[in-house]
Amino acid sequence: MKWAYPVAAVIALVLPAFLAPGQLTVFILLGLSAMAVVGLSLLMGYAGQVSLGQAAFTALGAYTSGLLSLHHTPPLLALAAAPVAAALAAVLVGVPVLRLRGHQLAFATLALQILLLSVLGGAEWAGGAVGLQGLPYLSVGGFELDQDLDYAYLVVAGVLLVSLIAHRLVRSRVGRGLRALATGEMAAEASGVPVGAYRLLVFAVSAAFAGLAGGIYSFFLGYLAPGSFPVLLSIEYVVMAVVGGLGSIAGALLGAALITVGVQLLTTLATQPGMPSYAPSVLSYAVYALLLIAVVLFVPKGIVPTLRRSS
Repeated sequence: MKWAYPVAAVIALVLPAFLAPGQLTVFILLGLSAMAVVGLSLLMGYAGQVSLGQAAFTALGAYTSGLLSLHHTPPLLALAAAPVAAALAAVLVGVPVLRLRGHQLAFATLALQILLLSVLGGAEWAGGAVGLQGLPYLSVGGFELDQDLDYAYLVVAGVLLVSLIAHRLVRSRVGRGLRALATGEMAAEASGVPVGAYRLLVFAVSAAFAGLAGGIYSFFLGYLAPGSFPVLLSIEYVVMAVVGGLGSIAGALLGAALITVGVQLLTTLATQPGMPSYAPSVLSYAVYALLLIAVVLFVPKGIVPTLRRSS
């Protein structure tokens, strides 16, 4: 297993050069989802917090980058501000929200996303329901990223960065405290683990990962609207994390890949001539349902943790 990450990194760096334009788009969206899911997997797997509002932080990152770039901020600086803004927002809302537990926390994070989308949809400074249009391409040192292949490599770099940070966090002293927290909250607190501080830290890190994904998304797409970040996107992130395996970086990446590719294949099938208009949405939901049922029945800990145990 120690060779898995280097091999996966090499494949991710080489693969975009062999993909067709449509496949590159799927690859980019897959990578963006993976960045958000890595943080969510840490939050749910170690801090034991179920969040149904992860896409809200993706939206915050995207709008931060979009608004700053439209106001003549250097694009690279605008991108760097995306994870920072998302993390700060997570700290502000996390202090009261993380006092909740179980389904109460899940519904609270869901309400936060709905509230954010409502604010963005009615705010003139955010473009309202129409959204932000004409966002510039990301430029680095005078080089403008105006091709899908450029963003594919940028997403690979983002996924590697997020995975490295998550790996370092899990292996650190904080990570040991988080593992104790995942085993039992009362026991961890009795052992001197600052439970509240660690939960807030993971919540902020998870939000920062999603914010970075949102920042890259804004420059890649060049257009933002509240409808780009529906509640279903947060549900999709949760399904990806659960399928791959909570608390596992490799599981988050695998879950994101399975769901993204599966939905794309069924969407292609559903848009064939003769298929009804509601087929794409129905088949998309079928992917989530079937994978969740299969995981719960056969690999309740997720695919990657189960494979590790069996090997």
